[in-house]
Amino acid sequence: MKISPDILVREAMEAREKAYVPYSKFRVGAAVLTESGKIYRGCNIENASYSLTICAERVAIFKAISEGEKIKALAVTSSGGQGITLPCGACRQVIQELCPEAELFLADSAGNFETYRIGDLLPMPFMLSH
Repeated sequence: MKISPDILVREAMEAREKAYVPYSKFRVGAAVLTESGKIYRGCNIENASYSLTICAERVAIFKAISEGEKIKALAVTSSGGQGITLPCGACRQVIQELCPEAELFLADSAGNFETYRIGDLLPMPFMLSH
């Protein structure tokens, strides 16, 4: 199934509004499109211990994977100021392992996006075969 990247970015923007961010105030939303055509959303969820915080990208990816889905595309956006939202290193590694062929639509807070592949963002990932 193919959908417009604009739709997936809009889904990520809606997910962003559900973020639980009492410490950083930095809302992130993500949405993944699966091969079956389903969209799974995720938002960042903070915790007072900080190390238990989870990123929006991983929430959305884990929701889809836990339902047996294969991910085709991922959109990410934040409430941050200017520029596109880039996944953190941990999320890049998860994307590399769980959905390496997915198109990545990385958006600014207004929904303007650029398209990437994970190899653009993580050219030398950690892999058991290395």
